[in-house]
Amino acid sequence: MENKTMEPKAVVEAYWQAMQSNDFVKASRWLSDDFLCDWPQSGERIEGRANFVEINRRYPAAGPWNFDVVRLLEQGREVVTEVVITDGEVEARAITFHTVRGNTICHQTEFWPDLYEAPHWRRHWVTAIPRESQPA
Repeated sequence: MENKTMEPKAVVEAYWQAMQSNDFVKASRWLSDDFLCDWPQSGERIEGRANFVEINRRYPAAGPWNFDVVRLLEQGREVVTEVVITDGEVEARAITFHTVRGNTICHQTEFWPDLYEAPHWRRHWVTAIPRESQPA
């Protein structure tokens, strides 16, 4: 059977659907072997699927995560999503820029509502990158 290349939009939709399951190993299957995710507001970079899985597994949450895709825009290999994320107590809106290669996401840059300090507990799974400055 032939392996068909999916449209970038379909790859990102499948990723968010897998995230909804709270099975982060399953979700990481939509990420490339050389996956990178940048969080400019906290000055962190996640390198690789294993680090992605560990951060999501260990993230202190009140309950299972819910991911509601509000908007999805696609231009070529680039897909942008606006997603409301909640654990039942905390709710945040994330804007994520996804770069898709083949049938996987190879890079994400994710923006959260506010600048924040990188939590100490996830230092083992990230690399420091320059933080964005606070808007005036």
